[in-house]
This record gives sequence, C-alpha cells and structure tokens, in this order.
Amino acid sequence: MDLWQGLLICLYRLTVYLFIVLLCLFLAYLCYVHYIHLKFDHIPSPARDSFLFGHGATLQNSMAGDKLGHDKFLEWSELYGPVIRLNVFHRVHLIVTDPEAIKEILMSPKYPKDPYTYDLLFNLFGKRFLGLGLLTDTDHQHWYMQRRVMDPSFSHSYLVGLMDVFNNKAEHLMEKLTEVSDGVTPVGLHSKLSCVTLEVITTVAFGMQLNLLDGTESPFPHAISMILKGMLRYTQNPYMQYMPQHWKFVKEVWDSLELLRNTGKQCIEERKKAVANGEDVPRDILTYILKSAEQEGEYDNGLMLDNFITFFIAGQETTANLIAFAIMELTRQPEITAKLQAEVDEVVGMKRDVTAEDIGRLQYLNQVLKETLRLYPPAPGTSRWLPEDMVIEGIRIPGRVAVIFNTYVMGRMAKFFDDPLTFDPERFNPNALKPYYCYFPFSLGPRSCIGQVFAQMEAKVILCKFLQRFEFQLVPGQTYNILDSGTLRPQDGVVCTLTPRSESSKSQHGPLPAED
Repeated sequence: MDLWQGLLICLYRLTVYLFIVLLCLFLAYLCYVHYIHLKFDHIPSPARDSFLFGHGATLQNSMAGDKLGHDKFLEWSELYGPVIRLNVFHRVHLIVTDPEAIKEILMSPKYPKDPYTYDLLFNLFGKRFLGLGLLTDTDHQHWYMQRRVMDPSFSHSYLVGLMDVFNNKAEHLMEKLTEVSDGVTPVGLHSKLSCVTLEVITTVAFGMQLNLLDGTESPFPHAISMILKGMLRYTQNPYMQYMPQHWKFVKEVWDSLELLRNTGKQCIEERKKAVANGEDVPRDILTYILKSAEQEGEYDNGLMLDNFITFFIAGQETTANLIAFAIMELTRQPEITAKLQAEVDEVVGMKRDVTAEDIGRLQYLNQVLKETLRLYPPAPGTSRWLPEDMVIEGIRIPGRVAVIFNTYVMGRMAKFFDDPLTFDPERFNPNALKPYYCYFPFSLGPRSCIGQVFAQMEAKVILCKFLQRFEFQLVPGQTYNILDSGTLRPQDGVVCTLTPRSESSKSQHGPLPAED
C-alpha cells in the first residue's frame, strides 16, 4: 500500500508540475501575442474579434458557405486605407493596396514569397504536394535555378509551335459543342473547358493523351478538384487532418494527390528511359526539363515531380476559369459580344485554324480577356515577406511580416478604375492609360507566372473559335457569382444554351469600324 501511495503522490506531483509548466508556457505565449499587438497595432485595422484569435472568426465567417472572402478584403481596403493589419493568434498579415509599394516589393528579388504561406503548401495534410516547385520555392537562388531550367519550354518560338495543338484541341471541343447546339440543351461550359485545357496541358507538357472530350473515363478532373478544395481548406485550417469529422475528406485528398504524383513519377521515369535509349521523344515541356536538368546538379527527381504537379494543376485550372468567366460576362454584354464576333469574322473568317499572326491582330479580344482578368482573376493574389522595416503611405511597417497583394481587390476599387464594376474592355485599349501597379492577374516582376503567355494564347484560340461558331445565353437560374475553390471560378458552371451562328449573321457584322 505504501508503494502505491508513493506512486500516486509522485504522479500527482508530476501532474501539478506539468500543469504549472504548461500554464507558464501559455502565459509566456500570451505575453508574446501582446508584444505582437504592441508592435503592429499602430497599423489601421478592423476591431479584433478576440485577444487571442484576432480576426479569425470574422475571416472564417467571410468564407462560410458560398461567400467570397476577397469581398471582405475589398470592404476593409475601402474603409481602412492602403495598409490593413490582420491578426490570427501571434501571426500578422498586412493587406497592401498601395501601387508604389507593389512596384517596390513585387518588382524586386529581395522580397521573397511569404515562407509561412508557401511553405505550408510543401505538404497537403502531411503528404508532399507542391514541394519546392516553381510556384512555392521561397529561396530566390534555388527558384532562379528552376526558372532557368524552365524558360526554354516557354520561349516565344516554342509557344508558336504549339498552335497546332491549341487548334486541334479547340476544334475538337467545337465539334462536341456543335452536337448539342440546338438552342435547348443546357451545356455546362466550365466543365467542358476544364476538359479541353487539361487535354492541352497534358499533351504539350507531358505527352499524355486523355481523350476526355470523347467521354473517356479519367480520374484526373475529380482528382484536381479534390486537391484544390483540399488546398483551400488546408490553408484555412492546417490541423483539420487530426479531427475525426474531416478524415473522410482528407483521405479523398490524399488519394487524389497520390494519383497525380504516381502518374508524374511514371511519366518522368518512362521519358528518362526513352531519352537514355536514344528514342524519339515528344518536344514537350517534360523533355525540355529533362534535357536542361542534366546541366543542373540540384535538379533532382523530387523537384521535377513537384513541378509536374504544379503544371498539371495550374496549367489547366486557371485557363479554363478565365475562358469561362469571359463567356459568362459576355452573356450580359450583347454589344461587346457583337463587336468581338465582328473582329473574329474579319481577322479569322471561316478558317479552321487560328494562326499566331491572327492572335496578334485580335486586339479587341485581347482587351476583353484583360478586362475579364481585372474583374475575375482566377489567381486573385500573392504574398511577400518583408525582412526589414519599411514605410508604406506614411505608415511604419516593422520588418519580419507578410504582406498580401490582391489584384481582385484593387481591380474593383474606384480609386484605381472608374466605375469599377462595369465591364469595359476599352480600359485596355492600346491608347488608354495603363493601370499603374494595381493590376497583376499573373503577378509582377521576377516571380510573375511563367505560363502567362501560354495561357493567354490558349484562351484566345478557344474563345475565338467559340465566338466564330456560336450564339450563347445562360439558362434560367444561372448566376454571375464567384466561387473560391482554391482558384476563383464561376459558381454555377456557366450552363448555357448554344445556337450555331448563321452565315447571314456573320456577313451582317461587316468590317470593324476604325478606332477613334
């Protein structure tokens, strides 16, 4: 009995000591949170929901259901000015809408991507996701090595050589849409566009043929959708994988990620083997990467796999969303649609293939896509890390803090764009004043999107063919709402009815009027 009493006393004392230690650590943490508040509280901000959780509850509510959290950032930016502080626990993020600060920070390599945000995407619920790929690498020198490897596969001459692929895939989509263009059948255009952009990126990047538009069953569209949902929810709550109510969802995300990484590993191994055996291989992005990687000692298989995932997802999702948003907006812009179709008729006519020279002449289509990206940027923002103190709009910003730049927010602010919610492609007329560091749908500076020209060429070919062939309108009940699913996309899928354009309607447009 004395032994058991002694053990119980020791256990009791140990529990008390542990409780005291944990209490001391928690009090020390509260002191640290208070120190962070003192350090940053001079920066304008909405009132915190609580001392410890900061603005967490408000941010969570702003994204609940089908709400778009970026609209809350827009509201705050208009209320509190060009620099806004957000607190969650001990972390501080600043939303910055000052063009001069954007010019200084995004255009310079000395401000790395925010390590907390981008390192978080190394894994997804504990499994390697984007790793140290081109999008997430926060080390500038290591990123620069990767960019140097990738650049040849996105050169102008190489992209021009992809026009046949763009045309063939887009033509196949038009054939499928023609089959249901009876003016009655509802067609979910976003899902169709996602199929064709996935076919394009897998063909030109990795030499894969999915044949999704022919009804071939493929797990990839669902896998990409699950990964994007997982990415969004993971960045909001990195600890949800430990909560039993989320285990089913987390398992689906894991399975989807494993599918993509296993596919990438197989593609890389097969291509390496083919190159080693002297076989003819496609002149695609994967071959360029392998050839360039031979010259770079640090470019290992893991890194190639990280970039496989990055291109597989980013190269498909954002382009499909851009085209879908453009079509969605055009359904309520008959005058703009007519002007677009007149330009297509004049430049392309009834030709099957759109050439690179045609793309250069489709100036109004270029303006429409830029205006679409202003109001509906699929990738709405980016973040950087400020290692040292700086001053923004007269506000002292302590160093070692993350700043968020949001092109969705700035694109909808009246201080940067007159009547900002009006869709007006003339904002991007070549003779109009260019937006001054308040428009960056592909980011800016050295870390701007390597695939932006690729995406815009592909979007122009697909949209040009669509305008050449069809009249279109949304079915009743469709909205113009935006869904944040990791990228911004049309909430209702742009379900339309299609009608073939008649020869008479094309001839009625005639040549485009001269610009003033």
